[in-house]
Amino acid sequence: MIGILFALSASLSWGAGDFCGGLAARKINQFQVLLLTTSSSLLLLVLFAVIGNENLPSARDIILAVVAGISGSLGLAALYKGLSLGNTALVAPVAGVIGAIIPTLAGIAVEGLPGILTMTGFALAIVGIWLLSRPKDGSSHLAADGLGLAVLAGIGFGGFLALIAQIKGEQVFTTLVFSKIASLALAILLRRIGRQALPHPSASPVPLLSGFLDAGGNILYLFATQNTRLDIAALLSSLYPAATVLLSSLILKEKISPPQWFGVSACVVAIMLITTG
Repeated sequence: MIGILFALSASLSWGAGDFCGGLAARKINQFQVLLLTTSSSLLLLVLFAVIGNENLPSARDIILAVVAGISGSLGLAALYKGLSLGNTALVAPVAGVIGAIIPTLAGIAVEGLPGILTMTGFALAIVGIWLLSRPKDGSSHLAADGLGLAVLAGIGFGGFLALIAQIKGEQVFTTLVFSKIASLALAILLRRIGRQALPHPSASPVPLLSGFLDAGGNILYLFATQNTRLDIAALLSSLYPAATVLLSSLILKEKISPPQWFGVSACVVAIMLITTG
């Protein structure tokens, strides 16, 4: 039971973190949000690495973590920008589905076709994305605001998951620290290229909260895997897009049509099937 609670808490933490990041991106540039969220995430992960007294990862694992961090940070920037457009019911589930599909496709290339659960998840993902991209008024054209950004976010997340899965060492927190250092360096570079001012942390607390929630989700998921079966932990923690959509509906009063609710549900179930299949 404790493992199940950790997995559900990880899902809520990730979903709330995404919501906060998208909310912050409505007021400041997504790369500025990325810089602040990454900074607070890094602080929390360093703290747990010190508490865990972990050794440094191997050179191979550090390289994988760095590349994974760059991929994941680009995904987060795209997600924050997409969520800021006010179409959370489309952006969050689609990003989650694409992020789950890419590591699976990488596994197919190596190990062959997946099982029936994964294939069913693929089919549900297609149905869910189609429902989410329909307009709220029932007209025939697509209402795909943020769809491209959601796909880019999913590609970034999928790249992160596929790369981080190749890491063989047991130094979990220090590996994530190197990943976040790479993310922070990229965020600083993008901010400088765009000549954007650095918002003062005290004036922008929401991105900092988003970073803590994102890192907290990683830590809670790790605890979940240590206290329950891996497939159960992956299944329950993959509910995070639903948390993002619910928060946007309750707090921001974003209108979500019945077909979109079905689409959200289809995408969440698809993520669960693909993750555990």
